[in-house]
Amino acid sequence: MNTPSSSSPAEALRRSRREKLQRIVELGHDPWGHRLQGRLPIGEIRAMESQIQKVSTPEGEEEQGPKVLAAGRIMLQRKAGKLIFIDIRDWTGKIQLLVGKRQVGEKHWALAQCLDLGDLIAAQGELKHTRTGELSIFVKNLWIMSKALEPPPEKHHGLTDPELRQRLRYLDLIYTPGVMERFQRRTAIVKAIRRTLDQRGYVEVEGPTLQTIAGGAAARPFETFHNALGIPLYLRIALELHLKRLLVGGMERVYELGRVYRNEGISPRHNPEFTMLEAYEAYGDYHTMMDLTEQLVLAALEATGQGPKVQWGDAVIDFTPPFQRATYDELFAQHAGVDPGDEAAVAQVAQRLGIPTQDRHPDVIKNEVFEELVEPKLTGPVFVLDYPASICPLTKRKRDNPQVAERFELFIQGMEVANAYTELNDPDLQEQLFRTQLAGLPPEESMARMDHDFIRALRYGMPPAGGLGIGVDRLTMLLTGAESIREVILFPLLRPEKPGQATSAANPPEA
Repeated sequence: MNTPSSSSPAEALRRSRREKLQRIVELGHDPWGHRLQGRLPIGEIRAMESQIQKVSTPEGEEEQGPKVLAAGRIMLQRKAGKLIFIDIRDWTGKIQLLVGKRQVGEKHWALAQCLDLGDLIAAQGELKHTRTGELSIFVKNLWIMSKALEPPPEKHHGLTDPELRQRLRYLDLIYTPGVMERFQRRTAIVKAIRRTLDQRGYVEVEGPTLQTIAGGAAARPFETFHNALGIPLYLRIALELHLKRLLVGGMERVYELGRVYRNEGISPRHNPEFTMLEAYEAYGDYHTMMDLTEQLVLAALEATGQGPKVQWGDAVIDFTPPFQRATYDELFAQHAGVDPGDEAAVAQVAQRLGIPTQDRHPDVIKNEVFEELVEPKLTGPVFVLDYPASICPLTKRKRDNPQVAERFELFIQGMEVANAYTELNDPDLQEQLFRTQLAGLPPEESMARMDHDFIRALRYGMPPAGGLGIGVDRLTMLLTGAESIREVILFPLLRPEKPGQATSAANPPEA
């Protein structure tokens, strides 16, 4: 890897910026800015174009426009004699500044000579059009808000590597087209989810992130230690068990939008730290949550400003309601090509796929075949209903068939986006299922992972309920056209940076 030397072009640019910083101070300007009162977002300023009027003067017809104050980052500047054209951008848009030596005076003109790409500046002036029709601010006053001491990424070689973009997310937001807009859409999606739940009478709560037992899902936790109490703790892997305690306590519609942590692999569809929505409704069931899930997805889609059909890679996802609904066994028979009730036939398919079958429960084998052969075919959106009960330890069984759990998963483009149950509220059966799930573990580990307080809470009576979990990052991927989960997480987990890695890559010596 090349590292910029003291004589490299990038290092020369840094020295030049330091010299300009000193010149700005000598001119009497504060290079780190000040409070701005009356500043308008550039998007609002551009919307004021209709206020520009033509007026007659002795010199002929001229424009008069509103006086505005804008601030933003310099993205482009062009000098033409005693005029400088500067493009600035904030998170609402971009606008041109026209800086004339006569209009701003000697001191501010001298300041304009010290500006570089990437600097944050503020400008006050009249909103009008140039002779070529470009909407511009004709500057009267100019201020430096923050001097950028590092040059921006080189235009053609800078932020092209995905890992570099994620590591230097602040530069990615500034210089990669569409990134700022994607994260603004993510914010709109989260707001829409909250708004929909609030309108349905749900209350938002916050459960503990540090837990003595990592429960509510089957996943490897991150472990830590509390020095004062002298006990091991785990970062939560799910939100479920504490929210259900609130159902016991009489909070009939609750949800949490929060971070969960799973000490597992990293892939385009999984980050060890991710955002989960979990919601629970007393006296509901998995059909209740199916309707809610569809409403939440459609509200999130509407918040992005798109129609029902969304481009995702080479595929088009059609979110026109109602979403398809099909049972687990129906889809298994269709895509695996065997009767899901024929254990021998399923085992043969598993062996052909290299899935181990020796001393394993038939439903575990069947589910691994489902994951391998069926899930990739579920372009969806499709609700997959009625999973094998043996793999759903927190789910109520169907009355007419206790071998089947009242559970659904929502799949879109082969990804599980939502998971929901009719919640199990029988404390004795729940304890039995926990013990079955923990069978084979060392006794001390089994007791450590058994959530006895949750069982105790159920014994006080939890109402029948529906529960739902939605992976917010995956949903955002699908609704914003991102093909990697890292593209919708501002700061995904990355390997430690090697010395000079980001600097040399963002500003290559040959730039």
